[in-house]
Amino acid sequence: MAVKKKTSRAKKVVTSAASLKSVDSAIAVLADAAAATTDAIATISKEKKKLLAESKTLSRKKATLLKKKKAAAAKLKKDASAANKKAVTAIEKDLAVVNKAVARVTPAKSSMAAELAALKAVAKRAGAYAKSVASIDKVLNKPKKKARKKRVAKK
Repeated sequence: MAVKKKTSRAKKVVTSAASLKSVDSAIAVLADAAAATTDAIATISKEKKKLLAESKTLSRKKATLLKKKKAAAAKLKKDASAANKKAVTAIEKDLAVVNKAVARVTPAKSSMAAELAALKAVAKRAGAYAKSVASIDKVLNKPKKKARKKRVAKK
């Protein structure tokens, strides 16, 4: 069997300054991630509220237009005049516009909800990690207590 030759390259030893720098940068990145996710949650929450409000108004419009269409169709059935036909077609056009808007809002709303849930989970993790690192730093950076001199008992 062939024996591998040992290379004379030794592992590079990490210096204390480099190690400290990497730990500090990792803590800074964690804090930045926590802040960024918090900002993103606020922004997406505002957008989601707008979409929810728009969705509610569209559903109300759709409900009223469907009622109007039903009434206009019944009126058209009784009296097939041109005015009644125009009313039905106008209502159908409005309903088509509302349905188009609903089709645009619904997927955006659902994707925003999924993104918001994922961001909240990430923010929870990042916040917990940042909090624990901060508490550990507090413990590690306490000044050392100086030992008191022992008093000599008087005889």
